[in-house]
Amino acid sequence: MENVVKTFGSLTVLDEIELTIHENEFVTLLGPSGCGKTTLLRILGGFEMPDSGKVIFSGKDITNVPPNKRPINTVFQKYSLFSHMNVEENIAFGPKNSGKSADYIRGKISYALKLVNLEGYEKHDVTKLSGGQQQRIAIARAIVNEPKVLLLDEPLSALDLKLRRSMRQELVRIKRETGITFVFVTHDQEEALSMSDTVVVMNQGYIQQVGTPENVYNEPENAFVADFIGDSNIIDGVMVHDKLVRILGREYPCVDVGFPLESPVDVQIRPEDITLDAPQEDALNGVVTKISFWGMSYDIIVSAGGFDWLIQSIHRREVGEEVSLHLDPENIQIMAKPQSEDEAKLVEQ
Repeated sequence: MENVVKTFGSLTVLDEIELTIHENEFVTLLGPSGCGKTTLLRILGGFEMPDSGKVIFSGKDITNVPPNKRPINTVFQKYSLFSHMNVEENIAFGPKNSGKSADYIRGKISYALKLVNLEGYEKHDVTKLSGGQQQRIAIARAIVNEPKVLLLDEPLSALDLKLRRSMRQELVRIKRETGITFVFVTHDQEEALSMSDTVVVMNQGYIQQVGTPENVYNEPENAFVADFIGDSNIIDGVMVHDKLVRILGREYPCVDVGFPLESPVDVQIRPEDITLDAPQEDALNGVVTKISFWGMSYDIIVSAGGFDWLIQSIHRREVGEEVSLHLDPENIQIMAKPQSEDEAKLVEQ
């Protein structure tokens, strides 16, 4: 996508989007509702036209090419299966309209159903299938058309948690076995981190960061990404000099360099990276104010230094208990604060 802009009335939904997607990549467009990710997906699929900019596919401009002429298929959030057709008729719809032979279509139906683990379901009524089974049929129907790219618009959102997690593994397997490039839209951070080769974090019509799941989680480029990807403690700080930051009136060693002396910064510390100890002299001491149990761990709120810290730990603490917070230098992430109104807009929630 080259410099793609899309507006609806006075609202700019996509603002000069530049994005490259590579062959056989699993790319997830991640962001809150209204950030522009579905509009971007629809422009890729040809269902929306950009106001300006280009969509380039394998070196060719396909901006004005209609959806049915693109080597791209889409699996929609509500699957859009044909209720008056059984499973095999749904899957055969694309190849049949393309004039493929009956033998070819039978082979493709058999291959697609095996791929999505629904062999023997050819004659089933699609309206009687579960949500997970309907989703698999929608994927099978798209795959038999042999697209180069498969677009998936929040296809797991209607499923229960256990089935969603199972289907994540299935989607990764299907992508790996077919070699098709997947572009997946979600607002669920766990989905994005667990499935993707590349995560594209979006907000307010802008791309905030592009990177591997590990990169966007461990090295967020701004406060929005840090806050949206997982839980975070984000605190105002001052970069004293390279590898030394001032937080809440105390100076801490860190590993970041290249910031101007005494420059204001945003400081991110993940909840799982904070260790709680007994109160110590000349330490950041505080009091536990709240605790929540999440099965495998506890969310613990500690009031310390005038800030309410979120700590995630397998060890229980009690409300009112006095503790000290230990921060390792490598777990203190420094991010530049916005330097202009345009940059502030880029990261505002």
